[in-house]
Amino acid sequence: MKPLLGDDSEKPNSALTRRRFLEATVGTVVGGSLLPYAWAAETRNGIPYRTLGNTGARVSCIGLGGYHLGKQSDEQESIRIIRTGLEEGINFLDNCWDYNGGESEIRMGKALRDGYRQKAFLMTKIDGRTKKGSAKQIDECLRRLQTDHVDLLQFHEVIRDTDPDQIFAPGGGMEAVVEAREKGKVRYIGFTGHKSPDIHLKMLETAFAQNFTLNTVQMPLNLMDAHYDSFEKKVLPVLVRHNIGVLAMKPMGDSLILQSKTAEPVECLQYALNLPTSVVITGCDSLPILEQALRVARTFRPLSQEQVTALLAKTEKAAQSGEYELYKTAHNFDGTFHNPQWLE
Repeated sequence: MKPLLGDDSEKPNSALTRRRFLEATVGTVVGGSLLPYAWAAETRNGIPYRTLGNTGARVSCIGLGGYHLGKQSDEQESIRIIRTGLEEGINFLDNCWDYNGGESEIRMGKALRDGYRQKAFLMTKIDGRTKKGSAKQIDECLRRLQTDHVDLLQFHEVIRDTDPDQIFAPGGGMEAVVEAREKGKVRYIGFTGHKSPDIHLKMLETAFAQNFTLNTVQMPLNLMDAHYDSFEKKVLPVLVRHNIGVLAMKPMGDSLILQSKTAEPVECLQYALNLPTSVVITGCDSLPILEQALRVARTFRPLSQEQVTALLAKTEKAAQSGEYELYKTAHNFDGTFHNPQWLE
């Protein structure tokens, strides 16, 4: 497989041990503070824009989650939500090959007609782990989205210890994604997962060992994660040090945090925005929920350490067992566990 090469002066080499790899990143993020590189230097229609890591691309600090955009009974409502978001200053759109049986991508493709594609930084994800399966899924995504390229393609649900080796193996999915990039179908490459910070670290180590430059990583970052098997504590410092774009998902734990009655939606979004995130992806299944996200983005101000501490104190007790982060502790959210054929 031909690697995506870049400046390796800051990268671990293939002999770097897990201990050295982790020690190299200690101290990068302290107390949930937002580091200077992530501050918005511009706004569009009042929405702050941040730099997407090593890509240099400018993206809205809030992104529209694709899963929720395929659940409306009226397709036109989905289209209105997407187009309103783009008109109001959001440019980052999330999606996935398997969301709602492909309906999320189909609706987004319709919404991106009539010049809206040019307003969007379009991301989607694939489940394939083989070269053949991944190539097929990429083409299906492009067809549904009615575009000749996506700005970012990510491997979805890197949730098994075996996933990194399968993706990077000869004949693995990364070969298909790199070829797609060479053909102009894909601009940037990343991965997502919600299960374990250690699996994220293994994926990063596997990429570094091959001198492969990942552009983005997507993971849960929220008021519960900070207390339990934390992506924020384990993975976020690695991404910041290596200038890899940070995509936060599940800022409200897919509503589980709200069910705990420990935090309000606005607090959840503010906390995630206060981290060194490029984009906080949030599900907006109605126009009022979209308007709430827009208000939070437009009025966001950095939180003081006292404010961060107070928010974390509210969720600490409820977070201890992981019952409000079932995507980490159960298979409820593991689409590829229930549909292993998607990995072919």
